[in-house]
Amino acid sequence: MSGNFKIDPWSSSNILEEDYLRLIDEFGIKKISEGIRQKLINHRFIRRKIIFGHRALSKIIKAIESDKTWAVMSGIKPSGPFHLGTLTTALEIVEFQKLGAKAYYCIADIESWEDNGIPYEKAEDAAVDNLADILALGLDYSPEKAYIWRQSQEPIVKDVCFKVGRLVTQNMLNAIYGEKEFGLYLAALIQVGDIILPQILDGAQPTIVPVGIDQDPHIRLTRDLTRRYYKKFFLPGATYHKLLPGLDGSDKMSKRNPNSYFTFNEPLESIEKKIKGALTGGRRNLKEQKELGGEPQKCMIYKILMYHFEEDNEKLEMDFEQCVKGELMCGDHKKECVEKVLEFVKKHRKKKDKLIDTARELLKIE
Repeated sequence: MSGNFKIDPWSSSNILEEDYLRLIDEFGIKKISEGIRQKLINHRFIRRKIIFGHRALSKIIKAIESDKTWAVMSGIKPSGPFHLGTLTTALEIVEFQKLGAKAYYCIADIESWEDNGIPYEKAEDAAVDNLADILALGLDYSPEKAYIWRQSQEPIVKDVCFKVGRLVTQNMLNAIYGEKEFGLYLAALIQVGDIILPQILDGAQPTIVPVGIDQDPHIRLTRDLTRRYYKKFFLPGATYHKLLPGLDGSDKMSKRNPNSYFTFNEPLESIEKKIKGALTGGRRNLKEQKELGGEPQKCMIYKILMYHFEEDNEKLEMDFEQCVKGELMCGDHKKECVEKVLEFVKKHRKKKDKLIDTARELLKIE
């Protein structure tokens, strides 16, 4: 188990495989059972076991089976362009919307101020850009299918912050988040408002929040305060996906390490270079690769294809098997990955360019 392991929405350390098992035990997260997986097999991230745990997902399944209203809620901090990490959550929202949810999508500009020092007006360009990204990924923004807001412009979330704040103590926040600047605590209470907004706006309904495991403190705080203040509401649920490490083999994707990730706005040549420099599960030389086989579970090429860029499940399984048998060479796999990623990015940019004005209108930004 990792010695310096910690869960922090603003600065988590690297999370290893054994840490996920520890979190399930320590914080009461439930594993995705095979029964749940089969019922939601059309959700790519559940089908491929990228989502490993949940809270209250059974409530969503019950709502689907009984044709009742339910919601998916998440958002993005407008501090920069879309990258591999934000792509994961965005696609999960789209997948849940396709299963029947109304999507509630938040632009977390209050958090970007508290965490990154970005004033609201300076966050507007990133907000428009980020929203256009998720629209290009397939989010249906029609009013009956989605509600989109900026924290700084949404009275509901600010109102919730003050209402539930009466139930919160400094010791309670320290226990959940550790010692932080007080503004981050306020941002966390605003996020409580974000998460329960669907029920305030459209009535009590099961709500699922797709997040990386590093965001679980927000989920636990919101469930506790919902239980104590909004007693007629459903306790918000969550799905938890495994976080992608850095492309280059570093602990995690970080702006401090440009080779650990790529954004969807950077030059194609830069994206190609970073993929070619990505960590693989290959052996020291060709001879060992053929004799011992590769280790795809360590390979960032295999991982980003599995998460985002390979639609064909059978092709993924074949790549895994061929790698283990020493029949798939890293250079060939990287070349194939580069082609698929660049094709995805090119198509995405064309769709996105057509949706910039729509994103601006939805956010009421001139």
